[in-house]
Amino acid sequence: MSSQIISFISPEEYLKREPQAEYKSEYLNGEIFAMTGASRKHNLIEGNIFGELRQQLKGRACEVYPGDMRVKVSFNGLYTYPDVVVVCGEPIFEDDTVDTLLNPTVLVEVLSPSTERYDRIAKTTYYRTWDSLTEHLLVAQDEVRLEQCVKQEDGQWLVYYYTSLDSSAELASIGCSLALRDIYDKVTIAPPARPAPR
Repeated sequence: MSSQIISFISPEEYLKREPQAEYKSEYLNGEIFAMTGASRKHNLIEGNIFGELRQQLKGRACEVYPGDMRVKVSFNGLYTYPDVVVVCGEPIFEDDTVDTLLNPTVLVEVLSPSTERYDRIAKTTYYRTWDSLTEHLLVAQDEVRLEQCVKQEDGQWLVYYYTSLDSSAELASIGCSLALRDIYDKVTIAPPARPAPR
């Protein structure tokens, strides 16, 4: 999310403006936040995850959307565009335009340096208010790292960390698996900087 803010408007005005806007924007508490463009690495990772999930969900009662599917967090009225969205069962939309999903099952955010703090703290907190959401993934683009947040039966969330290309994350709630080697296919990750000799 960028810091470019447009003066207070209603959710109805935001939804009216958004289809004609030059850039996608998020909306929260009467403010519109223009979304910044994604890097090559970001786009590759997003595409790889979307492709893997789409293939695995073929023929099943789930739909997977790339980053243009808007979702609404009813808890606080946030409208946003996760990088990948999965909904299993009957999708519920805000209205007849069928462009704002209300019941995601799995969400994926590819972290960017400019938005990581917001995605990691605020969005994660907002996302966890959905009854429908079962898993939430945070994927780094400058290092091999996937954080898988999984809702437990008691409503608490457990976080699993994957940092090796040889690892795979099992998305039990939708019966899918994401191998990190596939997530980072064609993505060049610089080796960690070595400390300077003393």
